[in-house]
Amino acid sequence: MYIPGYYEFRCSVKTVAGHQALEAIPGLLETLDARRPMMITDRGVAQAGIVATVQGAIAPQVQPAAVDDSVPPDSDLDVVCRLAGIYRENDCDAILAVGGGSVLDTAKGVNILVSEDEDDLRAFEGHGKLTRRLKPLLAVPTTAGTGSEVTTVAVIADHGSKRKLFFTSPFLSPDAAILDPRMTLSLPPAMTAATGMDALAHAIEAYTGLAKNPLSDAHALMAIELIGKHLVPVIETPDDADGRLALAVAANLAGVAFSNAMVGMVHALGHAVGAVCGVPHGTCIAILLPYGLEYNMHKNGPMTAELLLPLAGAGVVARTPAHLRARQVVAVVRQLNQRLHQKTGGQHARFLKEVKAADGSAPVTIEMLEPIAEKALDDGSIFYNPEELDRDDLLMVLSHAWAGTPIDQARVKKGRLPIQ
Repeated sequence: MYIPGYYEFRCSVKTVAGHQALEAIPGLLETLDARRPMMITDRGVAQAGIVATVQGAIAPQVQPAAVDDSVPPDSDLDVVCRLAGIYRENDCDAILAVGGGSVLDTAKGVNILVSEDEDDLRAFEGHGKLTRRLKPLLAVPTTAGTGSEVTTVAVIADHGSKRKLFFTSPFLSPDAAILDPRMTLSLPPAMTAATGMDALAHAIEAYTGLAKNPLSDAHALMAIELIGKHLVPVIETPDDADGRLALAVAANLAGVAFSNAMVGMVHALGHAVGAVCGVPHGTCIAILLPYGLEYNMHKNGPMTAELLLPLAGAGVVARTPAHLRARQVVAVVRQLNQRLHQKTGGQHARFLKEVKAADGSAPVTIEMLEPIAEKALDDGSIFYNPEELDRDDLLMVLSHAWAGTPIDQARVKKGRLPIQ
């Protein structure tokens, strides 16, 4: 077990998980002295009947003072500011966020503005700008991927500058996360696949990165085991409520691991691809994960090898020589992407040139790789990557991820010291 000379661990979010978890919301609001929550969600969630399910579970004890379902897939500063205005107009005293990563991050942004009585979210960009507790926030995730319901991070787009703004503070964490399998039963197979791989990447990068510690490791390992066991079966049997709950718990655990151990190259590149090309984050991360593992193998190979057991099981470990287990982890991740590609009828992309927009076009062209690399260099996640990276390193990784070819190990820059 790796024990760093110094580490910090925090998870202040109360997690309520189970087949009837939604029914706990009124009690949670009461303990927070909140009576007029604003429900923030998106149209897809509302049209799938999920908002109605939540409202049915919390009535008659709680009636939201306002409901807004206009959060877009890639929420931005203007959306956050507008929703903060609705919160104030309706004299709300809490936020009930029901949705995926964009909704949850948007709700965090709204909470900053209404709690700080401000209108410019950019004033709080970065780390440590928040110095006091915010308004009550309950998070009900409708995807099993981002883990935003337990993280101290919010990512909001600034479409004017084609940039993702990052906000980090312990005060950004929701007061409670409610994990109920009813929230993900209608999730399409391709989105189930992409968000599941996003959670897997959170857990793997947290376990193999520079800021790992024993407590984040415990969360990461259980998340990896649950995803390895349940992701493909849930896509095969979409109404498997137990499997859906397991994936929701896995994403929650991975979010805790990520929030405490951080992530690296994979998420830095994923953020950049999303910002430049408008590709959903989970899709980017699923594609980039095996390439990040390959590139960093010389620094964290022994740690990567340890993931073969939770990811693939004891039988695969027994059949794989010790010196090949790290490579086998990469192979298993690629095999998982391949199976998801097949199970979703080709909708789950395996490499960047295979990504398709809603109109059938290819949003990631080879000409875009340079601006993606440039933007990734400014991403805070890259600081936690085991190997120091420059523009040429990122371009090399992107070129292989675009074409779908394994990384040429002869081109990997190898620093002197592996993680001990």
